[in-house]
Amino acid sequence: MGWREKKQEEVYSEEEINHRLKEELPHWFFKEGWIRRKYKTSGWKSTLMVVNTVGHLSEAAFHHPDLTVSYAFVIVKLMNHAAKGITNKDFELASKIEQVVMWQPGLEEGDLEGTPDDPRFKYIKYD
Repeated sequence: MGWREKKQEEVYSEEEINHRLKEELPHWFFKEGWIRRKYKTSGWKSTLMVVNTVGHLSEAAFHHPDLTVSYAFVIVKLMNHAAKGITNKDFELASKIEQVVMWQPGLEEGDLEGTPDDPRFKYIKYD
């Protein structure tokens, strides 16, 4: 059974996790039972914005990560506690977090220009 055929609460093997991360979420990695991502920020205000964004998305999904928070970074760790492993829920929430936190409006067509390239307005350190 391939990873695309997994049932909602079915746990992925380590090989399947690493394959899916490489394919869908290349900045995330698997370590000690969790899929993880470190978001680098430009300082405390930006860190709090990332934490609040992750918190909102997680609460809306009713799937809650562990966070490590410091002055200029946030580490997000996901695992389905009920299933005791990585499931589709973890990949879906990771994807939504990645989409929102790493959004760069200035790279899209439209009137939203994104933050200026000026140290006073730095926010996320994009990959």
